[in-house]
Amino acid sequence: MSTLAVIGYDNEFKAEEVRLTLRKLQKDYLIDLEDAVVAVKDAKGKVKLHQAINLTAAGAVGAVGGGFWGSLIGLIFLNPLLGAAVGAAAGAASGALADVGINDKFMKDLAATMSPGSSALFVLVRKATPDKVLAELQGSGGKVLKTSLSHDDEAKLQAALSAAKV
Repeated sequence: MSTLAVIGYDNEFKAEEVRLTLRKLQKDYLIDLEDAVVAVKDAKGKVKLHQAINLTAAGAVGAVGGGFWGSLIGLIFLNPLLGAAVGAAAGAASGALADVGINDKFMKDLAATMSPGSSALFVLVRKATPDKVLAELQGSGGKVLKTSLSHDDEAKLQAALSAAKV
């Protein structure tokens, strides 16, 4: 089961900076991110989500895979072009319609409550090495807005974010 953490920041850039830190930790196998999205509320109050996963690219991959399977089925039924077209369309549609990770409506609703000129980091974590991850996040600032952590673990996260950088 994955763990959700939402951390709010007072400026538009800090959430992206922390997401980059988490990506570095993921490359070092200290955290396994299922999703990491940055929501920014600009000075005009408009909310923009910066997804970690490009759903358009996922649709293109689905189209290629669908085209392959459609061609194969089309060969069996002696109409490979029709099979390829139908398979590619189905693959692209399934990739484009898939909402993986954190629910967009949830993120937009929560981000709408933020003050203009701020950002939030929405993170869905499969597993982590908590002591090493918290050490890297120490002093990065931010306020825990919502989590699925226990009260004790949430307090440890907030303490690490608020602590002075060592």
